[in-house]
Amino acid sequence: MFEKKTICIIGAGNMGEILIQGLLAAKVISAKRLSAIEIIPDRRKYIAKTHKIDVFSSVKKVKGKDIVVCAVKPQVLDATLAQVKEVVDPGQVVISIAAGISTQRISENLGVDKKVPVVRVMPNACAQVLQGASALFAGKYAGRGELEIAKEIFECVGRVTVVKKEWLMDVVTGLSGSGPAFVFMMIEALSDAGVQIGLPRKVANMLAAQTVYGAGKMFLETGKPASELKDLVATPGGTTFAGLKALEKGNFRSTVGDAVEAAAKRSQELGRLDPSELLGR
Repeated sequence: MFEKKTICIIGAGNMGEILIQGLLAAKVISAKRLSAIEIIPDRRKYIAKTHKIDVFSSVKKVKGKDIVVCAVKPQVLDATLAQVKEVVDPGQVVISIAAGISTQRISENLGVDKKVPVVRVMPNACAQVLQGASALFAGKYAGRGELEIAKEIFECVGRVTVVKKEWLMDVVTGLSGSGPAFVFMMIEALSDAGVQIGLPRKVANMLAAQTVYGAGKMFLETGKPASELKDLVATPGGTTFAGLKALEKGNFRSTVGDAVEAAAKRSQELGRLDPSELLGR
């Protein structure tokens, strides 16, 4: 799909570099057709030297690029798009990963009259090890073709799904966007419990992490409902059943639900704040 197209990533920070690595590793695009914008001089030199791509300091260098990926934080997105607006045209596709910022707000910053196709993406931190979970939403002027472009880009760093209603992107932010932190806490809790009862920390860490990884892989690859897999492990009256009973007593389900809901609500709040309010948050 990208044989004759060019991609420019604005912001070569953590997620920006992950996308650069993923695209090049998957050979979706050649280094000569991939470029980045980075305002920090040392970071700019590092990205150019490490990945052998062109890295510019001016956002206006996105002019003429087929696909523009905005990998910047929500608090600087409006200011970034104000510069992009001067050079962007309807023939380009703009993809944003800024949490909480709607496609309508992005389109307004780019100039509604330009009708630039916008795709909003919510990736997560697991993209760093090419096991990310990303959700896409197509803005008013984006169609199936633009979604396919975004899908191919983010499939380089994990699995991708599409949502049909934009408000669901806040739910995605609460579930998979914030979810890795919740899972890390679960791993930490499992490991701590193992250590408390007698296991060495190194052993407990490995067992906890591999258990979570294996359970996720088993769920995805078998296609069976989580409830069925849970029952497969939990023999009536056995050890797992006793553990599950303790989790239910501690309101495990509702606590996880509360965490996802709180993160989703925060995403909604961020989307309503102006740039000055977002600074420092």
